[in-house]
Amino acid sequence: MKYIIFGFACVVLFFIFVLASSYYKGKQLEKYGFMARENAELFVKDHSPTLGSADAKVYLVEFMDPACETCAAFSPLVKRIMDANPGKIRLVLRYAPFHDGADYFVKILEAARKQGKYEKTLDIMYKSQPYWASHHNPQPEKIWQFLRESGLDLEQLKEDMNDPAIEKIIVQDLADAKTLNVRKTPGFFVNGRPLQTFGYQQLQGLIYSEIKANYYQDQD
Repeated sequence: MKYIIFGFACVVLFFIFVLASSYYKGKQLEKYGFMARENAELFVKDHSPTLGSADAKVYLVEFMDPACETCAAFSPLVKRIMDANPGKIRLVLRYAPFHDGADYFVKILEAARKQGKYEKTLDIMYKSQPYWASHHNPQPEKIWQFLRESGLDLEQLKEDMNDPAIEKIIVQDLADAKTLNVRKTPGFFVNGRPLQTFGYQQLQGLIYSEIKANYYQDQD
C-alpha cells in the first residue's frame, strides 16, 4: 500500500512541477511582452546595428558574441529565415561579449561600421572564427589576415576601434543583457518574447508565430 501511495505522490508532484513550469513560462512571456511594449529601448538602442527592412513588424533581437561558435552557426540560419520572409523581419544585434577578449572583436565590428562594412566584416569574422577564437589558445591578432579581403582601410580601422564611445556601447549592451537575464549567447528575443527552449527549430517557430500574428491574423 505504501508503494502505491508513494507512486501516487510522485505523480502528483510531477504534475505540480509541470503546471508550475508552465505558469512560470507564461509569466516570463507576459513580463517580456510588457517590457517590449513599455520599455522598447531595453531591446533596441539607437546605437544597435540592424539588418532588414525598417518597416518590418517582427523584430528579432540577438545578443551575440563574435567569438561564440553557436552565434556563428546560427548566423546563416537566421539569414535563411529572413530571406524566406522578405521585408517582414528586422534583425537587431546587441553585444554580449562573454568570452575572454571578445570586446576586441566588437570594437573591430563597430569600427568597420564607420566604413559601411559592418555586415561583410561580421561574415568574415564568423567564417574565420576557428582560426583566431580557439578557447584553449585564442589568437586575436590572426583576424587581421582575414580582414584584408573586406576592403576596409585597416589603418583607419585600428584607429577607430579605440573610440571610447564603443566601450560605452558594450557596457550598455551588457547591462541590458543582465536585465533581460541573458546568460549565454546567442540570446534571442522576438518582439520581446524570449526563446525559452534553445534550438533552431524553436527559434524558427517563435519567429513564424510572430509573423503570423502580425501579418496573417486577419486571414484566419
